[in-house]
Amino acid sequence: MKGRHQGVQKKLLDINPRAFYTPCGAHSLNLMLCDMANTCSKARDFFGVIQRIYTIFAHSTKRWQILKDNVKGLTLKSMSSTRWESRVDSVRAIRFQIVDIREALLQVSENDNDSKIKSEAKSLAENELGDFEFLVAIVIWYDMLNYVNSVSKSLQSIDMLIDVAIDIIKGLISFFERYRDVGFSSAIKEAKKIAIELDIDPLFPHRRQIRRKKHFDENSHDEPLVEIQSPEDAFRINYFLYMVDQAISSLNRRFEQYENYEKIFGFLFTSTKLNALDDVCLKSSCDALEVALKNGDCNDVDANELYVELKLLMDLLPKKDMSAIHILQFLKHMNCFPNTIIVYRILLTIPVTVASAERSFSKLKLLKSYL
Repeated sequence: MKGRHQGVQKKLLDINPRAFYTPCGAHSLNLMLCDMANTCSKARDFFGVIQRIYTIFAHSTKRWQILKDNVKGLTLKSMSSTRWESRVDSVRAIRFQIVDIREALLQVSENDNDSKIKSEAKSLAENELGDFEFLVAIVIWYDMLNYVNSVSKSLQSIDMLIDVAIDIIKGLISFFERYRDVGFSSAIKEAKKIAIELDIDPLFPHRRQIRRKKHFDENSHDEPLVEIQSPEDAFRINYFLYMVDQAISSLNRRFEQYENYEKIFGFLFTSTKLNALDDVCLKSSCDALEVALKNGDCNDVDANELYVELKLLMDLLPKKDMSAIHILQFLKHMNCFPNTIIVYRILLTIPVTVASAERSFSKLKLLKSYL
């Protein structure tokens, strides 16, 4: 949590201005997905349909049995209101079993005693699951949620370090940039395969254009000329591109602190990056690092001494690519690199995420421990 002005971050920086603030990587990804889902009404409606499908079966043991009789693989999941990356489980169950789920909905519409449930089940089966636009959306959302979920799990590993986390986030941004170019066409191909299984037309529905009522003193020449888009282009521009661009923007904004870490500590991430610097660049990097770790008369390292130590270290390190933690292990066997050891200890203790630690404080686990 930022708390930049009056929150926890501000209170800690008042005590120690040299402390580093890092947004939790997993929570930042979660907020990025929230930003994407709230970009347009179609995205919100999509997840509303996913939840309605789960609800209609989960609220009755009889209807759930119908679901189990038709769906033998993945179980439908309710969507979490907080852990957005976990929604991939809800989408996956429908994405790969949509034919069986549609059949289960049709059976509910024929056999249930509640007329409201019958009507809703029939509407979901014929209108929502029978809509090619929904099929394209579920393929797109599954691709994005699945990739983000794998990144989130990686960030929560116990041995995750800030330099590796920076590379992972860069890879995620690159994924969305590539997906922006080729994702829509590949989603169309996958959706057409599903449409054939469902025996529906693989075409985007044409929406009736709503025109404003004219007053008696107006004529048609007063209306602005509007370029008519095809339903497919309208979906790609107003939905797909809108969400992907929002994802890229949110990632750059929410992980901007990672860029600052790379500017400050980037030359220390690996031995290859360290050896690639000439004397001028190495000296300027040491000066910048001293400024970042200094407050008034208090400082953690001396730039000139650090420069001399790193020059010597570059000659002593093995001729192979070593990560930051392996360099620190190498330094611990020597007693002549005090500034370098301090710098690497600070670098390697910058946190990446608190999401994995959060789970150990689950209320459910606390209750089980008392029982």
